Amino acid sequence: MSDRPRPSFPVRLDREGAKGAKTVTGSKQGSPTKPSGTPVTKPVVNTAVNVASPVARQAASGARGTLPVKSAVPQGMGLDSQAVRQAMVNKLAAQGIHDARVLEAMGTIERHRFVDSALVNQAYEDTSLPIGLGQTISKPNVVARMIELLLQGSTEKLGRVLEIGTGCGYQAAILSRLAREVYSIERLRGLHDKARENLRPLRLPNVHLLFGDGMLGYPQGAPYAAIIAAAGGAEVPTAWTDQLAVGGRLVAPVHSVGGERKQVLVLIERTGQGLKQTLLEPVHFVPLKSGIA
Repeated sequence: MSDRPRPSFPVRLDREGAKGAKTVTGSKQGSPTKPSGTPVTKPVVNTAVNVASPVARQAASGARGTLPVKSAVPQGMGLDSQAVRQAMVNKLAAQGIHDARVLEAMGTIERHRFVDSALVNQAYEDTSLPIGLGQTISKPNVVARMIELLLQGSTEKLGRVLEIGTGCGYQAAILSRLAREVYSIERLRGLHDKARENLRPLRLPNVHLLFGDGMLGYPQGAPYAAIIAAAGGAEVPTAWTDQLAVGGRLVAPVHSVGGERKQVLVLIERTGQGLKQTLLEPVHFVPLKSGIA
């Protein structure tokens, strides 16, 4: 891993000229295109989006004490019960999730706080649920499986993690307990804002939310010990593998070989000799897209 300092936060990823990123303040969005005419985005250091409050940053620097957390869902539904989350954890263990660190994180973060109120009673079922704008919150089993793959072979916390596709913020919250630092990029403004609202009550100083094109990764924070993607394309973008540290692991859905565009999980490991790729089980994720919206 590099000893280079991480970029200052908060930051925002936005559009910029096709000839390269610049550091600006209060810039307007442009409409750069690739030679083929496909819109692209470039990272620009701009306005504040960090979910950590000043109190959280103070706590991270050594201050003690706890703060009340305002509930984001209706009370009296039994969803705040540890027993409800433990039942989900027990199912995950029975399905083959064995890493105690992952199970502990899944049992601690309350999934119902990231689900729309109309679907809140399904929050702890092993199913994906719509979160708006054509996107979904992944099944608990898939979240746990992908993070377990990132941790495989390590007994310590992950270092810097890059998450492609923040969605509602649930997976970022899980990662916050298993990594020293989490950079999470979302290309849809509506979901980026929703994730901020969902995560703000948790006061997570090690989670940084970025609005931008996830296909470009976030080179300012590279290299990463782990990269995880919540959308799948025909192949893993080169930008992601370029930003993976030696010894790092990347987990993402990709299209499988064949006539039908089915998806499988791929595990990519960067070694001193290059990249090692392993295709795993079938999955179903939303399509990977470029640009912001």
